[in-house]
Amino acid sequence: CEKSCCHMDAETSTHTEPAVDEEVPLFSNLDLFLFSLIVGLVIYWFMSRKKPEHIPEFKKAPTTRETSFIEKMKKTGKNIIVFYGSQTGTGEEFSNRLSKDAQRYGMKGMAADPEEYEMGELARLSEIKNSLAIFCMATYGEGDPTDNAQDFYDWLQENDDEDLSGLNYTVFALGNKTYEHYNAMGKYVDKRLEELGAKRIFDLGLGDDDGNLEEDFVSWREQFWPAVCEHFGVEALGDESSIRQYELKEHTDLNMNKVYTGEIGRLKSFEVQKPPFDSKNPFLAPVTVNRRLNKGGDRHLMHLELDITGSKIRYESGDHVAVFPTNDSTLVNKLGQILGVDLDVVISLNNLDEESNKKHPFPCPTTYRTALTHYLDITHPPRTNVLYELAQYASDPKDQENMRKMASSSPEGKVSTRIVLNPKFRNILAILEDMPSLRPPVDHLCELLPRLQARYYSIASSSKVHPNSIHICAVVVEYETATGRINKGVATNWLKNKLVTDNGHKSTVPMYIRKSQFRLPFKTTNPVIMIGPGTGIAPFMGFIQERGWLKQQGKEVGETVMFFGCRHKNEDYIYQEELEEAEKNGVLTQLNVAFSRDQEQKVYVQHLMKKNKEDIWKLIHSDNAHIYVCGDAKNMAKDVQTALHEIGEELGGMTRTQATDYIKKLMTKGRYSQDVWS
Repeated sequence: CEKSCCHMDAETSTHTEPAVDEEVPLFSNLDLFLFSLIVGLVIYWFMSRKKPEHIPEFKKAPTTRETSFIEKMKKTGKNIIVFYGSQTGTGEEFSNRLSKDAQRYGMKGMAADPEEYEMGELARLSEIKNSLAIFCMATYGEGDPTDNAQDFYDWLQENDDEDLSGLNYTVFALGNKTYEHYNAMGKYVDKRLEELGAKRIFDLGLGDDDGNLEEDFVSWREQFWPAVCEHFGVEALGDESSIRQYELKEHTDLNMNKVYTGEIGRLKSFEVQKPPFDSKNPFLAPVTVNRRLNKGGDRHLMHLELDITGSKIRYESGDHVAVFPTNDSTLVNKLGQILGVDLDVVISLNNLDEESNKKHPFPCPTTYRTALTHYLDITHPPRTNVLYELAQYASDPKDQENMRKMASSSPEGKVSTRIVLNPKFRNILAILEDMPSLRPPVDHLCELLPRLQARYYSIASSSKVHPNSIHICAVVVEYETATGRINKGVATNWLKNKLVTDNGHKSTVPMYIRKSQFRLPFKTTNPVIMIGPGTGIAPFMGFIQERGWLKQQGKEVGETVMFFGCRHKNEDYIYQEELEEAEKNGVLTQLNVAFSRDQEQKVYVQHLMKKNKEDIWKLIHSDNAHIYVCGDAKNMAKDVQTALHEIGEELGGMTRTQATDYIKKLMTKGRYSQDVWS
């Protein structure tokens, strides 16, 4: 762009020289007119071709964004930096809390995304007195770093000669014990920084989302800060008051074209869609199919199809589709009523730290209604720090005391937190309803609530068969709480209501693709064993479609074995017709279905695997089969692994240890893949 602008300027200056001699006219008036017209058209062509439409962008980095966190810290007088590796926002949330904490100890902290900075500068942190780097690192997928920490992970792996001897650090890891590689990223960062000479000033914290991640974090944090004070010889200021990060600005005469209405990144990006589409620029995909899959029962299993025609979006079988849901308008209206606010006021929350890369907590300017509908998570039980900060607004001293107690890691605090914050109990609306003395200002509540995150679903189609369509298979989440309230899953209920046409308009879903390692074998002749009960069948619908397509192309395709499970054959045997058709056509060489509740003794997929142990062992041990598991991580995935260990012992003549190692090797070689959730 710069090059062509210079070119344009040069042309302009050349052709605006006087080109007329007073004595003898070189050009007639007509020549001059045509000449000027051509030059004008050339200039106009360059201008219109190169000048992009100016649309303000939310959180858009200035072109000269500071990539040196050292210079930034020096400039702003900060001595603590909290890096986060975050996929769903929790790691970022914890790092913000730690950077705010620093103020209470007479220090100054900043939260930082490692993707935005030059991480090689860690060696220079010793230039800042009493400096400390904290790493809040989540683990994603099969022990992988989160997207925003991938470059940092690569840098740690590649730089063996880096000297970090002047670096003080600590790590808090976020993970889930039900997964094979529990907290792998946090453990790696902790170990690797020490190997490179850095000094660990407090023990690695391990947060377990299968237990109580919030509790783990609060307990670690309460021991961490005294250790920091001792290390640097500083004392807590005893300042327990709330520290605001953003200030409210109400807009009275703003042009509504400049107000965000739910866009994730660029203003008006939902009106003028421009590829490439990703997490900051989702595509609005029209819903072409939304049907109930189960024939009976009290659950609602659904199949949706999203049209991606013209989007240039490409996907592979096994990838995930991310969708951005919105909160139920009934909940939003109730929040507005209980807090007594006009939800349609246009506001901005502006960061008090002008040097921060994060100017607003969500796209601004916008209305409270848009923020509470599109940008903020109002359905999860609020974290303890939110209650702690909101406690000051409770007019009843007892409520204040209880809320502060909940934010501590004392046994008493843990008990009251579990009672009030158990997911089966209360979201922020329920807490406000149950505590009439608590009426916080809506802007402070909006500052404290976490961002509403995208939800990921395994794609239930193959792009070879459906290049312009993405299929989703999901179960609607809805349950009654102990207090008699009905809690509804945000995304699944929102998807359920995405009718193909809504009042004559096409329903759309903001979405993008997240690539996955869950892939069919490169060699089509390799057999595949697919194990996916319930909605865990989703990626295998794509795999089956793809294997069928390969056969149609005349390719030799290996054995394709399916283990599926559901409750009752006549109720929730989803995709029954498609599966039986695939078996009839020889695309599925084996279809094994466990109906867990159709007989007295419960039967699950692992029982059917044991029944077919000879076939399974031959496929794995002799025929180089690839194994795929999709669905529940907590029980099913573990039970399937145990069944394979037992088959290895029985038919492979192995000890339990050898069988366990054998399956682990399959994972390392990429022959055992899991797409599981808890």
